[in-house]
Amino acid sequence: MAFELETAEHPEKLRRVAIEPISRVEGHGKVTLLLDEDNHVKQARLHIVEFRGFEKFVQGRPYWEIPVMVQRLCGICPVSHHLAASKALDQIVGATHVSPTAEKIRRLMHYGQILQSHALHFFHLASPDLLFGFDSDVAKRNIVGVAADYPDLARQGILLRKYGQEVIRVTAGKRVHGTGSVPGGVNKHLTREERDALLKEAYQIIGWSRDAVHLVKRLFEQNLELYNEFGSFPAHTLNLIRADGAMDLYHGGLRARTMDGKTLFDHLDYNHYWDHVFEQVKPWSYMKFPYFRDLGPAEGWYRVGPLTRVSQCDFIPTPLADRERQDFIAFDAGHAAAATLGTHWARMIEMLHSAEMIKDLLHDDDVLAGDLVTTGERQGRGVGVIEAPRGTLIHHYRVDEHDQVIRANLIVSTTHNNQAMNESIRAVARKYLDGRELTEGLLNHIEVAIRAFDPCLSCATHALGKMPLRLELIDAEGRQIDRMVRAGDGTCSC
Repeated sequence: MAFELETAEHPEKLRRVAIEPISRVEGHGKVTLLLDEDNHVKQARLHIVEFRGFEKFVQGRPYWEIPVMVQRLCGICPVSHHLAASKALDQIVGATHVSPTAEKIRRLMHYGQILQSHALHFFHLASPDLLFGFDSDVAKRNIVGVAADYPDLARQGILLRKYGQEVIRVTAGKRVHGTGSVPGGVNKHLTREERDALLKEAYQIIGWSRDAVHLVKRLFEQNLELYNEFGSFPAHTLNLIRADGAMDLYHGGLRARTMDGKTLFDHLDYNHYWDHVFEQVKPWSYMKFPYFRDLGPAEGWYRVGPLTRVSQCDFIPTPLADRERQDFIAFDAGHAAAATLGTHWARMIEMLHSAEMIKDLLHDDDVLAGDLVTTGERQGRGVGVIEAPRGTLIHHYRVDEHDQVIRANLIVSTTHNNQAMNESIRAVARKYLDGRELTEGLLNHIEVAIRAFDPCLSCATHALGKMPLRLELIDAEGRQIDRMVRAGDGTCSC
């Protein structure tokens, strides 16, 4: 299903409004609106305007470099790429199962990443809109304003993120762009001192995380109609699921359901993801558009991320988070669990789950001792899938007999959500902007919808085909004497 706003007849006759850059997100993007003379919105699109060709320039590199290289896609979620690449390369080195110690240390690293990323997004990027209002004073609608009016909340957000980063540091070696995970396992244990220092703070972190869940619940109760309807739309879903149906952010099979609740596939071995997921390219964005093959590009787009994971799992395997999940699912007859802004609530439930998991893993002595690396029969292909903070993340590599990567395909969380984000901004444009004089506050409504997905636009900038290019030849007097334009489909014109 796609709104009629997706295309516009005779765009040259319409007024163009651009929101550029989108604020309080990672990476660079913009939104364009096409309006007629009566301010009716005829088209609304999210554009990714930067290009980063990681899928190409990792080719030719030794496979063991990849888990460190691909982290440079992003400074916000490097651990997710680090681990997804490591899981793919486990298959290359024949480690069909890493050791219990390696898996638990990787999981600890991963839950530290989920915790710090969710804390950063909610407290620093999203909370100004939620606490002050979507069209509040722009000078106050930021983290500085939050710190001034809600100092305890801002402090907790900073300390929650700091704790997650410390978990990453002790498992990966550095807070950003660490080296702890390697093909076949990990390269270090935790020391007893590191474990004890993290455990000392773990219970306070769990308490603050639970408080954050309750804060979002109160915001929903106070703004029920707005929060349930804002930017919402029906969507198919995709996420990892544990064999027993539990939420598992590190490993599992793929579960896909249609917008009316029917199961497309369940517990699917992600090594065969390409039998079900395909990617489409459109000329106005460097971000690809994935869809379910069986449903086709027009109808088969889907959503990933916290809202999908919390609403589509059968249960969460930590007690406090599962209790909050049940309240979330039951709230207002399930409407919050289908609302775009419900993603914030689900994100805080995942943060609580991550804090509980960190505590449990720290109590496990396997993180202090045990085999670090496993190897086996060499393979030529590997697929690694993990649930990154923003949703399902796929890394797929082929390696030749010289140990060099010859093909790489990355489908990142924000790419999965590409069409969903476009649907959300069109819903907002239709309800709040259509036929009105535009103000900064109304335009911020569009950004609020995008921020609900916590997009990582840097991670998502991959493209097929040729990059559009315009070349101009200018003489010494500044006159243009020749030009050539290459379109996105590779055709050239003068």
